[in-house]
Amino acid sequence: MPLRLQRIEWMPSPPLAPDDGPIDSGHLDRMTLGDAGLTREVLAMFAAQAVSLVGRLQNDHCENWRASVPALAHTLKGSARAIGAFHVADAAEGLELAIRKGDDPAEALAGLKEAVAEARTAIDAILRRS
Repeated sequence: MPLRLQRIEWMPSPPLAPDDGPIDSGHLDRMTLGDAGLTREVLAMFAAQAVSLVGRLQNDHCENWRASVPALAHTLKGSARAIGAFHVADAAEGLELAIRKGDDPAEALAGLKEAVAEARTAIDAILRRS
């Protein structure tokens, strides 16, 4: 039985260095295949998830807090990279590293909160335009 090959459009890889904005729109466009509805949906989901995770990171000071923070930060890092919120991803990774190294996480958490706030502002603007 002969193989049937189907040609697909070439899709560029994400940039090695993200652009300077809170959301890399080129990356987001590639990840959503340019589908405006999907773009709005993933941005809204990310904004809600980011707020929820940052809230848990701030307020979840139970006895296993140091154990749960890296997992929460890792989740946020992956979601942020998926939509092109590379500043959020870098800040979440910084929090992961601070906990792993036994450093005080306060500064890293503050940086993450700031990055999430900037990303949410950009997301709100994108959602209002669409």
